[in-house]
Amino acid sequence: MNLNLSDEQEFLRDAAQGALSRLATVEAAREGLEDPAAILDLWPTAIEAGWTGLLVSEERGGAGLGAYEAILVAIEAGKVLAGAPLLGPLPASLLLDRAGAATTAQVAAGELRAAWLPARPPSSLETAWTVDPREGRARAGAPAAVVDGDSVTFSGTVCWVPDAGEADLLVAIGVTASGEPVAGVLEAGAAGVVVEPTWRYDATRRLAHVTLNGATGVRLNLGADDIAAAWYLTHALIAAESLGAVETALQVSLAYAKERFTFGRAIGSYQAVKHGIVEILRRQENTRSLLIYVGFAFSDVPEEFAYAASAARSVGGAALDYAAREQIAVHGGIGATWEHDAPLTFRRAQLSRRLVGGTDDATDRVAEELLAGRGPRRD
Repeated sequence: MNLNLSDEQEFLRDAAQGALSRLATVEAAREGLEDPAAILDLWPTAIEAGWTGLLVSEERGGAGLGAYEAILVAIEAGKVLAGAPLLGPLPASLLLDRAGAATTAQVAAGELRAAWLPARPPSSLETAWTVDPREGRARAGAPAAVVDGDSVTFSGTVCWVPDAGEADLLVAIGVTASGEPVAGVLEAGAAGVVVEPTWRYDATRRLAHVTLNGATGVRLNLGADDIAAAWYLTHALIAAESLGAVETALQVSLAYAKERFTFGRAIGSYQAVKHGIVEILRRQENTRSLLIYVGFAFSDVPEEFAYAASAARSVGGAALDYAAREQIAVHGGIGATWEHDAPLTFRRAQLSRRLVGGTDDATDRVAEELLAGRGPRRD
């Protein structure tokens, strides 16, 4: 099997790297903690780079690419802690495209900014569709949905929604009285829609609480499997951002371990430091392998996509949590101060492992898929 990137994929990765290198994203991550106005709006960059149409089919004005291409962009964003608008717009565009929605071409072109309101598919632990709660560990029920022909009305609250505060369109998921999932697209300024931008631990994450109080929109003709795909795609994107941040943490820690001397020796020569850095590398490569599997499953084995994306999210979240802590430890006292960027990586790690169900939820899903016999089988 050839695991090398295609020419198109290399171009996409390099273009994303080039676009992000022109922006002071790390500086903005620090300054945004004190001044929200310092947070960079990367939407113009996303439009110029074509990220808004990555997952939209060519006949609807998009690039017609797959999850792995989106993952490559997310990795580059993660390397520089960029608040790239990926977690809200990309799953939304996927659902709009699969439903053949009239607004899909405008979303692909960046003329309309869409955001997806995350809803977790049922499992053996949570048998209903649920959403992240405003606080606490108990998940909240997904919004109630009432279907009337081609329209659908939603009532409920979805918290900690990525990119919703800047969106023109919201792709909502609700459940009918019979428990069936329904997707619909709403105008963010429609009657009954309240979007409340909220504080974030990682200043680059644009989050909002969205309340739907009898808000009516256009029903999207999607089945449960298509609706669930958006959840797992978001898991994969968060894992990819985590991988990018891990790569940077490894590079920075390794460079410092070579140049920092104590007792006449580079600190990298001490076993404790060496073992920690090697462990970052091991976790990094495990995450990378799983993300390759995600891209394969998305396009070729869709029945394994849930397992693949959940595994990548679980391993990637743990990798970034470990790398962020190890980066601080390698740098010693300065690593825990604002003189260094390590605390920004730590903040990204702690918020990433809690968003959209969190890494614990992904780990539970992996266990469920394996126990049910739906994991990978290569006869």
